[in-house]
Amino acid sequence: MTRTGRRGATAALLAAVAAGSLMAGCTAGGGGDDGSGHRPPGHDSARGTGPVLAVKIDNVPQARPQSGLDAADVVYAEQVEGGLSRLMAVYATALPKAVGPVRSARESDLELLGQFHDPTLAFSGAQHKLLPLIDDAPLRAVPPGKDAGAYYRAPDEAAPHNLYLRPRQLMDSAPGTGALPAGFRFGAAPAGGTPTAERTVRFPSARFTFTWDEGRRRWLVAMDGAPAVTPEGRRVAPATVIVQHVKVRASRFHDFLGNTTPYTETVGSGKADLLRDGRAWEVGWKRPTASDGTDFTTAEGAPVNLAEGQVWVVLAGD
Repeated sequence: MTRTGRRGATAALLAAVAAGSLMAGCTAGGGGDDGSGHRPPGHDSARGTGPVLAVKIDNVPQARPQSGLDAADVVYAEQVEGGLSRLMAVYATALPKAVGPVRSARESDLELLGQFHDPTLAFSGAQHKLLPLIDDAPLRAVPPGKDAGAYYRAPDEAAPHNLYLRPRQLMDSAPGTGALPAGFRFGAAPAGGTPTAERTVRFPSARFTFTWDEGRRRWLVAMDGAPAVTPEGRRVAPATVIVQHVKVRASRFHDFLGNTTPYTETVGSGKADLLRDGRAWEVGWKRPTASDGTDFTTAEGAPVNLAEGQVWVVLAGD
């Protein structure tokens, strides 16, 4: 599958963090909680109960359009070296035929994935000093070296933007909405909110724009000024966008050019912006430890409901 053709027709570290300090597109809901919203069935107080598939996806212009991005339940946008962006797509309710281009993991991915129960992480590789931490993290790490049959190279595309995953080679079936953390609640919108037609979130060398489409009841995604589309030309359009303001600091790792790798802290608390139904709310987020899910609440402390459909979480510097 070529990109041209697609356009025509992608527990050591966590234990240490925990000792120191320490959302999809859901397409179907589960049992009720307090009547104000519903969470996927089978939750404990923090994490989901099934093994999601998380895939690191390239997000430079040469990697677009990505395969499988529209099928994800949750898409996380994070900062990497040089202020660029990378995506982590989480699959709980459906496994597409292909996902990619697949790229490398980062240290902060391990903390982020701690809120999922026994997740599988698909990635192209990692900085060699990070590999032991990935091996010790509470997840199933599957780079190409561990399951070559799950990956393939698109022959007419340039490396490193040509590695793709066959998700069904790693998982027999999707675990369902119960695999999402408890903070992903779906139901009626909070009271109030500010009418919002568009929101842009900027990284040092990347930007995401979400434009409300009233007819579709979805936010149309643009990345670096270009519409985000599937290989078949469909717009990527989540129902909910969360702009989560977090601390982005330097990690102890570097890329092959010597650029410092950012570390995105997703344990703690802070402010966030909720976008759904063409409106925006200022909310809070809280995640006490790496094994807890992230809870989003109103100023009064009430849990926030998300709209049914894909969720994007943009991890923006505070």
